[in-house]
Amino acid sequence: MTTPNLSLPLLAAAQAQKHVTVNEALSRLDGLVQLSVISSALTAPPATPTEGDRYIVAAGATGAWAGWDDSIALFSGGAWLRLIPQTGWLAWDQASGLALVWTGSAWSGLDVAMALLRRAASVRIAEGAASSAIDIVTAEELLAGLSGASVTSSITIPDRAIVLAVSTRTVTAITGATSYDCGIAGTPAKFGGSLGISAGSTNVGVIGPQAFYAPTPIVLTANGGNFTGGDVRIAIQYMLPTAPAA
Repeated sequence: MTTPNLSLPLLAAAQAQKHVTVNEALSRLDGLVQLSVISSALTAPPATPTEGDRYIVAAGATGAWAGWDDSIALFSGGAWLRLIPQTGWLAWDQASGLALVWTGSAWSGLDVAMALLRRAASVRIAEGAASSAIDIVTAEELLAGLSGASVTSSITIPDRAIVLAVSTRTVTAITGATSYDCGIAGTPAKFGGSLGISAGSTNVGVIGPQAFYAPTPIVLTANGGNFTGGDVRIAIQYMLPTAPAA
């Protein structure tokens, strides 16, 4: 017989070698309490596991883990032990740095399962039943080795984005120019004018906010002479709505 939640083996009346059953139960407890797995992406056991290693087995498992998809694999006593999760179990995935929860059908990020906001470059703050949504996004790029009268970013303000700000940091001192503007084609100082060329100079160029209706790159324009060197990191900070999927 086993316990109903963790499937720990129970001692039988007048059982011989009770320590075997007790040790098996303690091993399972040691593997499940404060659950932290090395990875949830492997489909086959690692070649040289260490006693106590734990993994969430990825879909399509093979070898000693065949048929163990989504189970917890615990290396105990020199062999792999399968632990089957129950709804609500939590695990820390060391490889991805994410907290995972077993929903009853899949391991899901805790932020998704509980509709939490998480720190990321793009965060969905609202979503309708038909997948209409609003994302808050910050897109960054290092514009290195500035040269010429102006420099245009590779990243762009997306079509239909509502821009809150474009921020800048002078990472390496700018040479050639006495200052620079940050903006877009036709409005060179839209997000800040006469910005500092010294390393560490920053500006948060807040606007409107304003909607854009075509992909639009950021342009840095040199003042007092052309750029001959220096690095500037830019960040486009915006909201992006999406239409319903159906």
